[in-house]
Amino acid sequence: MNTEVIVCRNLWSPVGDMIAGASPQGICFLEWHSRGGVEKIRERVEKRYRLTVVEGNHPHLETLARELGDYFEGTLARFTVAVHLEGTPFERQVWETLLTIPYGETRSYGDVAETIGKPKAFRATGRANGANYISIVVPCHRVIESSGKLRGYGGGLWRKKYLLELEARGRQAGLAA
Repeated sequence: MNTEVIVCRNLWSPVGDMIAGASPQGICFLEWHSRGGVEKIRERVEKRYRLTVVEGNHPHLETLARELGDYFEGTLARFTVAVHLEGTPFERQVWETLLTIPYGETRSYGDVAETIGKPKAFRATGRANGANYISIVVPCHRVIESSGKLRGYGGGLWRKKYLLELEARGRQAGLAA
């Protein structure tokens, strides 16, 4: 019997409350409360990871809280907290690619599809991007349409815009990953 659990806690951000969870391997979710409500988020996470979610604290969550605070203060460009990604091989490939997008830069869905060697899979790339459970740390907000238009973000386009503007200011101030 698997006794491993995901430990979760609430986190504050300047653009809304979040909930985060960690397994022994790393952060496995960071979601906005408004993305379906905390109970629905917990149910989705338990289904994906096949682990029970319990409230508490964990060293990975402490690291995440500190790094998120620094990120929102404009002093952190690269997260170092361990992540625990669970998904299909294609989703994982997309998420690993998201982790390579530099702070303050964007890529199109087509760019991501090209990077993973599947240039015609831009729609599937968009779906995988949307299936990312680790907001901000796995920077799905840095993926936009090839026209430059913002599209799709589980936290709402206004938050995506906020995050991109925050990173643009940080980059302009000389902060780089």
